[in-house]
Amino acid sequence: MTNALLNVIVLGVLGLVCAPVLRRLRGWPIVWTVAHLVVLTLVFDTLMIDVGLYAYDPAKILGVYVWGAPLEDFAYPVAAGLAMPVLWTVLGRRGPATQRGPAEEREAADGTDA
Repeated sequence: MTNALLNVIVLGVLGLVCAPVLRRLRGWPIVWTVAHLVVLTLVFDTLMIDVGLYAYDPAKILGVYVWGAPLEDFAYPVAAGLAMPVLWTVLGRRGPATQRGPAEEREAADGTDA
């Protein structure tokens, strides 16, 4: 399996899973975040490849490079830029409710304080 095919599968599944939450979030902050992550990936992946920190198997990549970084490398910042706001939103909703015990939940619903 090539890296490009794996990236398409992962981004497709991630898009399906995250779509309900992403629809409720503001789009521009996510777009700006993904854009910045892509630029950072472009710069630092190119530097790391140039100094020989890692190399790619030519049989596993498409061979399309953007300023020295293989095209497949840009799926990771896109995935992170989509998944992190969704996780933050989903886990943030559960946070305060799970920190209270059952008695505190009832009191909060009644409007009474202990």
